[in-house]
Amino acid sequence: MRAMLLERPGEPLDEARLPDPDPAAGQVAVAVRACGVCRTDLHVVDGELPDPALPLVPGHQIVGTVEAMGEGAERFSPGERIGVPWLGWTCGECRYCVSGRENLCERAVFTGYTADGGYAERVVADERYCVPLPDSYTDVDAAPLLCAGLIGYRALRMARDAERLGLYGFGSSAHLVCQVARHEGRRVFAFTKPGDEAGQGFALELGAEWAGGSDAPPPEELDAAIVFATVGALVPTALRALAPGGVVVCAGIHMSDIPAFPYSILWGERSIRSVANLTRRDAAEFMDVAPRVPVRTQTTRYPLGDANHALEDLRGGRVRGAAVLVP
Repeated sequence: MRAMLLERPGEPLDEARLPDPDPAAGQVAVAVRACGVCRTDLHVVDGELPDPALPLVPGHQIVGTVEAMGEGAERFSPGERIGVPWLGWTCGECRYCVSGRENLCERAVFTGYTADGGYAERVVADERYCVPLPDSYTDVDAAPLLCAGLIGYRALRMARDAERLGLYGFGSSAHLVCQVARHEGRRVFAFTKPGDEAGQGFALELGAEWAGGSDAPPPEELDAAIVFATVGALVPTALRALAPGGVVVCAGIHMSDIPAFPYSILWGERSIRSVANLTRRDAAEFMDVAPRVPVRTQTTRYPLGDANHALEDLRGGRVRGAAVLVP
């Protein structure tokens, strides 16, 4: 199969020919039809996340069809379309798994990080962690739902019942969360890089009632803020925008250091929390919610061999919505 391979973090991916993977017991072999390009992929490729399983095929927003099944695999049928997300396996035995917090499993396996992912023509995955996809989405449009959507949805749940919601960084996740939040009757305030008029216009198109640079205060206090940008300095900025009792949710797997800030902007029962990975319950809930909103994904397609180009466009903020590789 053709694949884009990471051999050394910090260097471009190499186009390679690899043996077709065979499914082990409980696994399915999937013919990849689309794979979203996520900012987490950038962190893996750039070496900002430790200990990737090198050499590695990145990619964890995978849409494909079942080609073959390993021993005991019976959840899906040959030819069925499924999604393969970031969470690829958990132990099922630790205190996190048995308490419904499998996203915190210390032995977890992650697609495109500690196991090969979808920057390829084929992938194998544990069928228990694969996701049935709504029929109303094309392959390309479904791909961003599998991380941008799932992590964004989990972050939105962490924002509790906040009516006035700030979104810091308006990229792949935020453009999906904005739609769900508006469907739930929330008021959305979008923050982009200062001077990004195109990004601010995009947010307004999707239902935000206000959009401005991250250096600008919102027109009124927020009940919650989700920080999608990987800039730690935005955390105290978001805290300053909160009403008492509000929460700042950090949605990224990697972020630059959060600078020191005065206790006064945390006081008033404000809080900061992070979102780590996702659970299968998150996936089931979001795949039910998305077509009812309906969530519409904005995508830019790239051929599989242009994966480095897609990553560079994402790094440079040149992607409107989500980038998706198509083998």
